[in-house]
Amino acid sequence: MSDWITLKQNLPQKFIPLLLALMLINVSGGCNSKNTNAQSNNNQLEQKIVNSNDYPKSTLSPADLLHKRDRLAMVKNRGSLFCGINGQLPGFSAVDEQGNYSGIDVDLCRAVAAALFDDPTKIEYRELNTGERFTAVQSGAVDLLSRNTTWTLSRDTSVGLEFTPTTFYDGQSLLVGEASNIERLEDLDGKSVCVLLGTTNEQNLTEQMRKQNLNYAPVVFEETDALYSAYEQKNCDAVTSDRSQLIVRRASLTNPDTHKVLDLVLSKEPLGPLIANGQPQWFDVVKWVTYAMIRAEELDINSQNIDSFFQTNNPEIRRFLGLEGKLGESLGLSNDFTVRVIKHVGNYGEVYERHIGKPFGLERGLNALSTDGGLMYSPPFR
Repeated sequence: MSDWITLKQNLPQKFIPLLLALMLINVSGGCNSKNTNAQSNNNQLEQKIVNSNDYPKSTLSPADLLHKRDRLAMVKNRGSLFCGINGQLPGFSAVDEQGNYSGIDVDLCRAVAAALFDDPTKIEYRELNTGERFTAVQSGAVDLLSRNTTWTLSRDTSVGLEFTPTTFYDGQSLLVGEASNIERLEDLDGKSVCVLLGTTNEQNLTEQMRKQNLNYAPVVFEETDALYSAYEQKNCDAVTSDRSQLIVRRASLTNPDTHKVLDLVLSKEPLGPLIANGQPQWFDVVKWVTYAMIRAEELDINSQNIDSFFQTNNPEIRRFLGLEGKLGESLGLSNDFTVRVIKHVGNYGEVYERHIGKPFGLERGLNALSTDGGLMYSPPFR
């Protein structure tokens, strides 16, 4: 630790984000037996970080980042939100032929923009692969990362990230061919598995196979599309990822009925947005915008009926909607920020049904409200 402090003191400030990025590559690696593709991907990522023409422009200088400038004020002054997303995962974040983004992760970005500007379109989306995503947050290239990312202790501490509330509780599984005869983890012994580089999925698979003394060949990718393309071209025997991702991407395969997601859960994967450390007011904004969507569902307030609550005498609802008190002002927002979020984006149940429930038939499960047996609930708005 003392070596790091000495190095940080002697290193020019402009090189500190690069050093953090290179450390991140080592932290996120989950397998000692990476194939040559993995090493090549790492080298390419390092080059992206060095070459500013290949990497999203930072909105902060390194000096500004180190001094923890006020991100909320910067976003307000800029007049738009820079949001990092996947862009290749239907249901979470994907783009259509007209260039319109949609998904649960996208709607979180839209909710924050709605709270800030009363306009959910004031966003610049930046598609980031698994290798780029954390560096983009650290460097200030994005204000917010909303990209199906798992909350872990190491990411929350040594990597310098701050996770806001979980927006989707998931678990890791396997996608295999119906005719593959793969039903259990043990059936992967001697097989090849496609997995995204630098993810908890990669680490979890390594640990599970090691625990059971099974041999396998990891085939790693940084891009989601490339991962599933390789699987469909039979370059690997199985794909491992979060169950939700496997379900939605199975639907886009050429012959989805010839593939299946196993009833196997390898891990816990709490997915949610995150920001850089040291931005307490910005953290509060993203956190309470997320809770606003959940609390609205708890109160049975949605985008279609919200106007009918403006005349209510219920003090809790009046406070939540900003009709009484100054909760919004305490966050640096308008007192009616929850109204903006619900009118423009909807409550959590609406968002889930729109992007996951209706198109893919995936039940709420752990993502149901706590009153319905799930894990979703909001702290009090008071």
